[in-house]
Amino acid sequence: VRVLHLKENIASLARLLASTSHGGFPVVCRPKPDHAEVFQGTIKRLELCMLLENEHIFEPETNDGTFSPSHPLSYEKIAVEKLPNLSRLTMLLNRYTTDPQYQQLFINLEPYINKSAMSVQAHFSLQRTYIIFRTLGLRHLTIVDQQNQVVGMITRKDLMPFPLEEKLGLKLAPQ
Repeated sequence: VRVLHLKENIASLARLLASTSHGGFPVVCRPKPDHAEVFQGTIKRLELCMLLENEHIFEPETNDGTFSPSHPLSYEKIAVEKLPNLSRLTMLLNRYTTDPQYQQLFINLEPYINKSAMSVQAHFSLQRTYIIFRTLGLRHLTIVDQQNQVVGMITRKDLMPFPLEEKLGLKLAPQ
């Protein structure tokens, strides 16, 4: 599973977006230094792309790991149906992955994540998962273990009848 952190490096984020086509990502954080990373919420690919178009919100890493208070972008600025300029985004991703200055810059994702995102336990019923997708019109759902650590993602595409029959057939065949 490809997860993001509340404080994410710009170059790493650009590499992730350039190398995957995922529509959304779970966001995790470590509540205390000696604790495991736990699920905090999700963020959509389009929202991440819109955030990357606003360099003024990038911040250098601080010694204590905190962020200087900045003014987050409004919801209207990042909630779009489609990217306004795909070629500009491609150029930006390329610059962020190759220019060394972006290795030292970070973005605080906390104001932008969906903290009420649905998640289900790893051993949750497939039938109930399907009902949740249909009822709520979800595109993806985060799978967590009993410690609320991300262990997977399931998408609407995973629940389509043909791929589902195929996957179940492969799992049941050895038995």
